[in-house]
Amino acid sequence: MGLPSAQNKMFYLIALAIVIVTSGIAELIYTTFDIGGTAFQLLTGIVFTLAVAMFMWLVLDPDEHAARQSDELLNLASKMLEASQQGLTQEAAQQICELLLPATPAIAVAITDREVILGYAGYNAENNQAGTPIRTTATHETIADGQPRVLRRIDDIGGLPMSSARINAAIVQPLYIGRTIEGTLKFYYRRERQINQTQESVAHGFAELLSTQMAANALEEQTQLATSMELKALQAQINPHFLFNTLNTIASLIRTDPVKARELLRDFAAFYRSTLEDSEDLIELERELKQVERYVSFQVARFGEERLQLEISVPEEMNTLLVPSFMIQPLVENSVVHAMRAEGKLTVRVTGEFAGENVIICVIDDGVGMDAETLDSMMSKESDTGLGIAVKNVKDRINGYFGPGSSMEVESELGEGTTVTFTLNRAIAEGTAESFLPTD
Repeated sequence: MGLPSAQNKMFYLIALAIVIVTSGIAELIYTTFDIGGTAFQLLTGIVFTLAVAMFMWLVLDPDEHAARQSDELLNLASKMLEASQQGLTQEAAQQICELLLPATPAIAVAITDREVILGYAGYNAENNQAGTPIRTTATHETIADGQPRVLRRIDDIGGLPMSSARINAAIVQPLYIGRTIEGTLKFYYRRERQINQTQESVAHGFAELLSTQMAANALEEQTQLATSMELKALQAQINPHFLFNTLNTIASLIRTDPVKARELLRDFAAFYRSTLEDSEDLIELERELKQVERYVSFQVARFGEERLQLEISVPEEMNTLLVPSFMIQPLVENSVVHAMRAEGKLTVRVTGEFAGENVIICVIDDGVGMDAETLDSMMSKESDTGLGIAVKNVKDRINGYFGPGSSMEVESELGEGTTVTFTLNRAIAEGTAESFLPTD
């Protein structure tokens, strides 16, 4: 039997109500005054019973009830996702707890990170404000092992204060990003029998939903950060003036030295292809040095060999060392752009050596140098223009990949030149130890 439409359903309900009332009154009259035959009374009773059954079936339609529950859950899930779009902040956690509380028989709902309460709604909320350290043993255990817990005795919860005496059972679900436990979602109940399979499924489902949203937020942040870093790196390389000058140089050589022009054009294509491809965290030193050679070749073609020279003195066994992409090339570029005198030759040297547990790489120029005040300004954390951006970008990445023991030092003397010295952890550079930053 198919279900009636909403309009027909209302008609049927009204008709059945009339039948119920009519047959009920008739049955009452026939029984009270003993009129009508037995068969007629029996028929009236059957009609009354069937009408009541039909009425209840229409009112308590199981499919409609299930659909209504599903709609309510989807609406709740949508509001939860909306609340946590900017991450699981204390404000978002509090809003989610207040959304979840009326949707369950729990008397309190809480969300924590690994150390403190982020949000709490319901019974005894005044003693469980955001920022309060986690007290219950079960919560600490779930954070430690990542296992959900259904706690049917107050002793199993552990650590509840006297002010929470009405709490006698709980469900604790872990919240995680990837394999890392980031917090918990908790439902507290007055009685153990309020926890059933449905409650366990609902708690697990909401925890999964929150974990998925947290992972999505984390991924979005990482993507934005990675995109920002790549963009800055590319912007540092694809300087419009450099692009224009290099193409002009190649164009002029097409008439005077077509063979050289073809070589430069191939190198120019390789240079920009490498610029776009070298977005990995770490690349081999040989690749970085090759990029430096390509860059300087364009500038030599522009200024002439009498104005610029590159010298690379790096042992062959260092070629396979892992270094951050765009570590050396931006500094050589800065030497060419900022250190070249109006007359005479600028020599830029790149050297490398092993020093015990460290690798030492230097970029040295004999250009105009800078005074102490300019150097201090460039090395300042607040520096946000020109050479200061390049230095800060490289320095931050060196510290990020190689840890606090690594360093980037800049020494300069006005009229004498500038030396940039990198000190890197040898084991990390050789790939025999994990980088300072985790990869997950």
